[in-house]
Formats: sequence, structure tokens, C-alpha cells
Amino acid sequence: MPRRTPPPIEAGREIQETGGEGSGPPRHAGRRPPDIAGPAPFRRSRAPPWARGGRGYNARMTSSPPSFHAVVVGGGLVGKTTALALSQAGLRVALLAPRGAPPPAGAEQFDSRVYALAPSAQALLERLRVWPAIDGQRLGPVLDMQVRGDAFGELRFSAFQSAVAQLAWIAESARIEAALDMALGFLPQLFWREQRAVALDNLSDGPARLTLDDGTTLSAELVVGADGAHSWVRAQTGGTVKRREYEQTGVVANFHTSEPHRETARQWFLDGGEILALLPMAGDYLSLVWSARTEHAEKLIQGGGERLGAEIERVARGFTGTLRCVTPPRGFPLALQKVDRLIAPRVALVGDAAHLIHPLAGQGVNLGLRDVAALADALAAKEPFRDHGDPVLLRRYERSRREDIGAMTLATDGLHRLFSERLPFLRAVRNAGMSIVGAQPFLKRWLVAQALG
Repeated sequence: MPRRTPPPIEAGREIQETGGEGSGPPRHAGRRPPDIAGPAPFRRSRAPPWARGGRGYNARMTSSPPSFHAVVVGGGLVGKTTALALSQAGLRVALLAPRGAPPPAGAEQFDSRVYALAPSAQALLERLRVWPAIDGQRLGPVLDMQVRGDAFGELRFSAFQSAVAQLAWIAESARIEAALDMALGFLPQLFWREQRAVALDNLSDGPARLTLDDGTTLSAELVVGADGAHSWVRAQTGGTVKRREYEQTGVVANFHTSEPHRETARQWFLDGGEILALLPMAGDYLSLVWSARTEHAEKLIQGGGERLGAEIERVARGFTGTLRCVTPPRGFPLALQKVDRLIAPRVALVGDAAHLIHPLAGQGVNLGLRDVAALADALAAKEPFRDHGDPVLLRRYERSRREDIGAMTLATDGLHRLFSERLPFLRAVRNAGMSIVGAQPFLKRWLVAQALG
């Protein structure tokens, strides 16, 4: 019988070898593998069939679930930054989170979620090469800050006097997340699934297994809970959570102002423990965060943007000029939340899943991004004989974060308690204390250094 000759391979045709558990993305002939951790630009790579929602040959032929170094549960700014940081370090990462909506289009279309990013947050986003991708025309620098007590106390902070370029950047959450989404889309070892996790077996003697609501099972050396204050991941670990409601609601909205804000953030401590903060956005716009008693907050929101603007003008006493609301007011409940541990077997918590503080200092998201940086650093220092969920690595991460989280929690909660007391004696003491601190330049520089992270 004559011998049959196999047909020739067509020129330019992709050749893909299907691997077993943990196999990487397909290799493309004639292309250099992407430089994941270096300064090269992001490159897009086609995900395997299971990551695109289908089931490939391997998924049908083996019972082993897809394996990852880490699975990040939860999107948002902190979750996406975690997935990006670990992926850029060369880890195979799955992100379980719904895809966000694009940022609002138009000059006066704003996201009501606005953050004051400290230099530590900026440094992390620059390290991940995300900062240059954020729309610079929507970033507002904070060069000065004025804090007024509920009587005669006053504090002023200056970037110039503190020898820094700016105290913070005011940025919309949607703009930051859009830059993160773009970066995540170009990482070949990052697989983004929108399914929800419904079961977690975090085995200390083997990889954790996550079951998704479509029946898919994922295997991971480490599961990162970045799923917010009511964290599902944290609940699966059985950790203890202590929560205390502040009985306040954070009212947020954005305004156009007729007077220039001069890149100055202003904050007023009001009667009854309420706190009003106005943050300078890019251009002639201000972002409001009003920590108000819940019943008062409901009235502020229901009154609409025009009445809210008039109430702010009354409190600000001419600093803002005439305000015009450009985003409808919204509210969110305020609470203090502490967890007994940041880690569990094969699990690490970051962001609001690990801590929740009062927004009076605008440090919540900065605290979460410092969690991300610390976790990435702990995993980068992994010894070759450990995997990424090794208890020793997780304990290193937890130890590195305890002091920072504890100090910020104590400071924000302490200030809230101090200004919530109605006793005349305490009112005089706290306002005198503000004035004394304001007269001490070295103490003010130390306070700024702590806030900058």
C-alpha cells in the first residue's frame, strides 16, 4: 500500500498545543512573548475557550479545573488594581467581577463617586503604568486645605509648606476604572469572568477551589477578597467582623461654582458631628461629601440639587460663590468596620473587605490601595519553595498592614467621636486644639506626611 504524505502546513497558520492543568495562552509563530513586568506597552492575547465563556477540548477531556496563581473576587478600583498588579508580576490571575460601564461622556458629565488620591496611590498607579492613561483634564490637584472647627478652631495645610507637589489628586472613580479596564484587557495571563462565585473550599493542604454560578470550578493558590464591606469571601472564612453604625449618611454630588476654588479643599465640622467637605475638581467644579445625620441626609437628597447647593452656600459663607448641581445627590450609609484577621487559609482581604473607616479624612481608597501594594510586595518576595497562598507569605502581608490600618482607624474614629460630643467644655477644647496644631509647622508637616502615605 502506498505511504500517505501528510498535507503541508499553510504559511502563517497558528499552531497551538493544548496543555494540561495550568497551561498558558496559545503561542503565535513569529511573535515575541510580551514583556509582562517591563515597560513595554500592553499587548492583547486571545484567551482560551473556557475564559471566553465556552468549553474547549481540554475542558471536555480532563476533570481538572483551570488553575491560577490567584483569583481576585470583586471589581471596583481596589479589585481591578489588585488583578493588574499581580498579573504584571507574572502571575496567572482570574478576576471575578462585572464589567464596568464606560465613564460619562461630555464636559459636564461626572461620576458622583470621587476620590482624593494620596501620593502613595498615585505612585502605585504609576508603577502599574495606569496613571498616564487617566484623562488628565479630569484630574484636579489639591494644593491647599482648610479645616474649620465648629467654633473658632482652624487648620491650614499647604503643599508648598510641606515641600510636596500637591497634597492629593481629585479624580472620578469611573475615569480611573476606565484606565484599569484598558490595561487589564491587554494582559495575556489575566482572565476576566463576570460569573459570581457561589462556593469556596480554601484548603490549607492544597489549592483553593471556587465554584461559579454557571457550574465552572476554578483552582487557585490564593483567593483575594476585594468584594467590599459585605464581603462574600470574608464570610466564607468564618472571620469575626465588628461593625458600628455612625448613624450618618454620606451625601455626594458635584457642582459648578461661580468662584474659582484655587485648588483648595475645604472642610467644616458642624454641630452634632456633621462634616461637610468640598473637594476641588478640574476646572470650576467642586465635589461634595457631606457626612450628615441620616434623617438630615434624607432631606438634603430629597430636596434636589438646587436646594442642596443653597444649603452648602449657607455653610460655606461665600467661599463657593453660586453653586449649580451637575450630578444628582446620592447617599451611602457610614459605618466603622473592623475584622479580626486579614487572612485565612489561601485567602487575603484587601480594601473595604478588610476595613471600613469614616470618610472625614478621605483616606478609605488610599488605605485599600496600600493593601494592594503590600500584598503584591509580599508575593514578589516569595521564596521558590513556597506557593502564592503559603501561610508565611500571608502572615507577612497581614503584619505589614496592621499598623497603618489601626492608626488610620483610630484617627478617623477619634475625630468623629470628639466632634460629636455636645458638651461646651469639649467644644472649647477641640477648637483650641485645632488652633494650637495650626500654629506648629513641624506638627503640621508630620500630619501631612501621615496622610500622604
